[in-house]
Amino acid sequence: MEKGAKPIGLGARDTLRLEACLPLYGHELGTDHEGKEIPLFASKLSKFAVSFSPLKGDFIGKKALSLQHQALKNIMNQNFKDISPLPRMVAALAVTGKGIAREGYPVFLKDRQVGHITSGTMIPFQEPEGSGLDSAFKQEPRKRAVAMALIDSSIGEGETLEIEIRKKRCEAVVVPYHMSSEAPPFVRSIPPDQLRMDKPAGEEGAYPGLARQLLSKAVRNHTWRQKECINLIPSEMSQSYLSRLLSISDPVNRYAEHKEVKAFSGEDVFYYQGTEFINEVEGLLNRELQTYFNCRNIESRVISGQMANAAFFSALVDFLNRTDRKSEQRRIRKIMNNHIIKGGHLSAQPMGALRDFVARDPKTEKAAVVNFPVEKDNPYKIDIKACEALIKEHQPELVILGKSMIIHKEPVAEIRKLVDEFTPGCLVMYDMAHVLGLYGPHFQEPLKEGAHIVTGSTHKTYFGTQRGVIASDFSEDDLEYGLWEAVRRRTFPGSVSNHHLGTLTGLLWAAYEMNHFKADYQKAVISNAKAFALALKENGLDVAGDPAVSYTETHQVILNVGYGKGARVARELENNHIIVNYQATPVEEGFTASGALRMGVSEMTRFGMGEKDFKALAALMGDLIKNSRAVKDEIIKFRRNFLDMQFCFKESEFPDVAGALLDSVK
Repeated sequence: MEKGAKPIGLGARDTLRLEACLPLYGHELGTDHEGKEIPLFASKLSKFAVSFSPLKGDFIGKKALSLQHQALKNIMNQNFKDISPLPRMVAALAVTGKGIAREGYPVFLKDRQVGHITSGTMIPFQEPEGSGLDSAFKQEPRKRAVAMALIDSSIGEGETLEIEIRKKRCEAVVVPYHMSSEAPPFVRSIPPDQLRMDKPAGEEGAYPGLARQLLSKAVRNHTWRQKECINLIPSEMSQSYLSRLLSISDPVNRYAEHKEVKAFSGEDVFYYQGTEFINEVEGLLNRELQTYFNCRNIESRVISGQMANAAFFSALVDFLNRTDRKSEQRRIRKIMNNHIIKGGHLSAQPMGALRDFVARDPKTEKAAVVNFPVEKDNPYKIDIKACEALIKEHQPELVILGKSMIIHKEPVAEIRKLVDEFTPGCLVMYDMAHVLGLYGPHFQEPLKEGAHIVTGSTHKTYFGTQRGVIASDFSEDDLEYGLWEAVRRRTFPGSVSNHHLGTLTGLLWAAYEMNHFKADYQKAVISNAKAFALALKENGLDVAGDPAVSYTETHQVILNVGYGKGARVARELENNHIIVNYQATPVEEGFTASGALRMGVSEMTRFGMGEKDFKALAALMGDLIKNSRAVKDEIIKFRRNFLDMQFCFKESEFPDVAGALLDSVK
């Protein structure tokens, strides 16, 4: 080119930034077509660039920006009375008519001009075929017109506007976005017609047919999952027959709200009559769980592991504010946890149950959470040495151990030693949701190792009904016993009213089974997991973890299948009646880019599979994953050997009462 000029790709820049709705100075920032300054907060992305933290002090322009920020809040709340600092906002427009919007073109709502185009172009996009994770892109790209416009702030998403293009009107729709990047590894274009989901109308008078259809499908699904599939999802467990039967017996659907009343010497007072049986059941369950954990305190009314965590976080906030009930309650100042992409539980994340209970860090203005560092050579294991520096620096008030991708023991004793030394008063919590059924000498005993609180789900490795539990070993003389009292309060009335009495009854039966069979069950689960992991490795598959411990110390085995391939491989396995759970590895962006399979041996161990059986399964899976050989018929035949549940009490042991119970629930 003449005089050394080089192309700079302005067209490419515009197609990319407009689809992402990114503002550009001279268009969405700066001055508008009337020569007026465009307020900074007219662009919604500006909120990420402006901070009103007290640490920033009184900077130039803070007052004007504060007024704009308040106006933005009003607009988002559909309150348009005081929005003079933001009379117009930058909005994304999808052009649905024929034409390309260009900078400066006027925008109308019916006959009233409401703004003008700030940027517009035609963008290429690939149209997907199929839906969700099974979708693929068509080879031939298409094009569509998009724009950004500075329009009256009272105009909301979904409004149809008109753009004047060369003296003709062209329709456009105000949309929240043109594309989405929340499903890596791809960015997906979102046309306006895909932003609306119309609900199908019901068919009047068709309910008997729909009821029959539901029953038929339920029978087919039950047969498929219970008799024809190998279930390797580590967060699932089938209950024993009698536990299921008790779960649908009365007192299912009853109420038994109760509260400890100090005026009656700590006796629980029930708010409903007819609760004598369930009162006995709950007392017996708590005693069985105390035996299981070898602890003094049990809260069994929470109905999920997520609720157990939320109730504890709420109780901790209550406890931290115990000396001042008149002021606004402060949140937990700093928390250390496992990041979700490093296997951490969703319920222990700021977007999960932790959201309303963790403070904001004034420096970052984000949730005051610091993540455990992990070992360089094994991202599934906490780096204790690196933890020491972080605990010294951040002084957490709560440390949350436990993962949903857990193949190693958590370093409870080591972490407790560090917090006692560097941040006295910090509480150590272990969310054992996935490994609750392994609590004991074959795995680990966190309360004995120094954890203050253990929470968990009672339906994963612990083979009960779908509920949760909170456990501690505080004595009434401990300062922290006030925290335990807060746990009781924040469970009821803080978290539950009806605490699902049917599943509570079924859980008591499962607790009897667990305490009776746990030693043999736990030993079998861990030995099966190690044998399965080694066999997968021997069949040429990439197993994550430490080979020194046979790749796992729990019920879980993690298999790497390649970046972004997790969902596809999981679907292929499902088509061959092997049910697994695809997961993102610690180096991947999110679940849609998953490159690993998370598998657990606990349910199939309970159906009688042993080490040699998991080795046979690993060979079939290797053949399928590596050679794409269909193994469905072999898996169905293989499963027929494992239909009778083990590590449970059989109805044949109680023929008279089991039969009577079955008759009573009909």
